[in-house]
Amino acid sequence: MIVLYTTERDYPWGTLRSTHASKTKVVLEEKGLAYRIENLPPGNLWKKPPEMLAKHPLAKVPYIDDDGATVFDSTVIGEYLEERYPAPPLMPKDILARARVREVEQFADEAILGGDLPLIWMPYWSPPDKRDQERMEKGREGLRKRDLSFIERILSNAGVDGYVCGAFSLADTAMMPLAMVLEVDAMNLDEFPRVKDYLARLRERPSYRAISPRTRVEDASHRG
Repeated sequence: MIVLYTTERDYPWGTLRSTHASKTKVVLEEKGLAYRIENLPPGNLWKKPPEMLAKHPLAKVPYIDDDGATVFDSTVIGEYLEERYPAPPLMPKDILARARVREVEQFADEAILGGDLPLIWMPYWSPPDKRDQERMEKGREGLRKRDLSFIERILSNAGVDGYVCGAFSLADTAMMPLAMVLEVDAMNLDEFPRVKDYLARLRERPSYRAISPRTRVEDASHRG
């Protein structure tokens, strides 16, 4: 069984999870792989204990243990799982189409999950009266000005499947944490109608339950 190392915690306003590890969790769910969660204290991401550094040199999540092999970084993990467990596929066969998936996945990883989204998401790990509202609005403005505009544009060519690169792929697994965060934040998306519909479509996938803020930690800690 694959072990996914991540951080998850229940709060009165919802269950919060690492965005990058949620991306990995969706890949595991979509492929129907058996896994369990090793839930680390969120403080480990700042304290960087030696046992965590031994698994990930930057002491970040996610990393996985697959039959004794440790693999870290959500993008690397996604491609590793795709190659080791190819069915069902999350990458197209065409070389250029695969490059497009990697482009969108990289954009989501760098611009959204590692860029604007933490400004919104990290304050939610604190009580409402301690959240930096100015910082959160800066994140929302970043999403509006660059990230959501890009997604809106590529969705105009999404085709009948309605996903960012045609059929559901690793590009969409990287967008699932955006659906998770904006379910909690309830940011207005009326100026991005394609994005609004797309995120709603992602939340309808069975795999979303594993990262949904409405699913408690104990109810999403493993897949049999």
